[in-house]
Amino acid sequence: MRYVSSGHSHGKYITVILEGIPSNVPIDLLKINEALELRRSGYGRGPRMKIETDQVEITGGVLYGKTTGAPLTIIIKNNDYVNHESYMDPFNYTKQDVITVPRPGHADLVGMIKYQFDDTRPVFERASARETVSRVVVGSIAEQILSYLNITAKSFVTQIGNVKLADYKLDWDYLSESCVLMPSREATKKACELIDYAKTKQDTLGGICQVEVMNVPLGLGSFVSHDTKLDAKIAQSLLSIQACKGVEFGDGFKLAEMFGSASHDEIYYDNGYQRKSNHAGGFEGGMTTGEPIIIRAVFKPIPTLMKPLMSVDIKTKESVPSHIERSDVCVVPSASVICKYTVLYEILNALVTQFTSDTLEQLIKAVEEYRDYVARF
Repeated sequence: MRYVSSGHSHGKYITVILEGIPSNVPIDLLKINEALELRRSGYGRGPRMKIETDQVEITGGVLYGKTTGAPLTIIIKNNDYVNHESYMDPFNYTKQDVITVPRPGHADLVGMIKYQFDDTRPVFERASARETVSRVVVGSIAEQILSYLNITAKSFVTQIGNVKLADYKLDWDYLSESCVLMPSREATKKACELIDYAKTKQDTLGGICQVEVMNVPLGLGSFVSHDTKLDAKIAQSLLSIQACKGVEFGDGFKLAEMFGSASHDEIYYDNGYQRKSNHAGGFEGGMTTGEPIIIRAVFKPIPTLMKPLMSVDIKTKESVPSHIERSDVCVVPSASVICKYTVLYEILNALVTQFTSDTLEQLIKAVEEYRDYVARF
């Protein structure tokens, strides 16, 4: 299974080609659009999110409401294109909007040097996190397929700036109400206050997201080669999300301060192999253990600041304030949504790689038989 996306942040469309999806999968467009709506939400988002509606259109690979086994062609219209058409039409542009001052922390400068541009726009139009609509779309399709295998997932925010979820009482019933996707009323209130403060300072905030995936079969991935380890594939996919700077599984970096006797998950047998803990976050040797998969990803504050840092004009080489592009104050709640769907795509990819999956029916049967084998081992 693989996908490729194309398009610019302010271009006409984001287009996705998704290949390797089993046939006979009923596709619910409403669920995909709901996932895209959740991606746009979150306290601290900028005005762009009020412009876009992100309604997905599938133009290939689906007939009569079900997948055919052929590649899916998916289009998401950028409503903001009309405000940039004069310089974003690929051939019929009427002017150029040349920007020569790169932003610290963004792909601007390195991308300009690498691809020999005298303008940052060809870089940031593609490096923009607008691209993540593709990850949510393919992940939402994956989620619909995984539901037939009783695999579920949730994501939430554990930290925004110095507001840490661990310092507050948890209320999981409140998670869907939280505008920062923190399962705590008090933490949500404190995070919103901090976001408001950052906005008054014309600054930005980062944070940490957590993804949990339940009921994943034991043994997905492999230990035999570096590029078959599933946790490594998930980490790569998460690190490729814009502004992500680190990923950990289970206790992650805390394991560095623990003794081995306290850091590994003891095994016992009770109608199947069980674990007394889950410090490893559901992975051993690049393979799933059958325990819940627990992953955290850290996101830096986004680099576009309303009070810009200093940079250099590449034409004059003079020191000047960096370019200001319309931006957000905090994208961490949105990032948690993107993380969830990024992980679900990789889980499904591992399943269709390991099991017969030309059709949805074959995949369901193969996974059921494998679960039975594991239970009898």
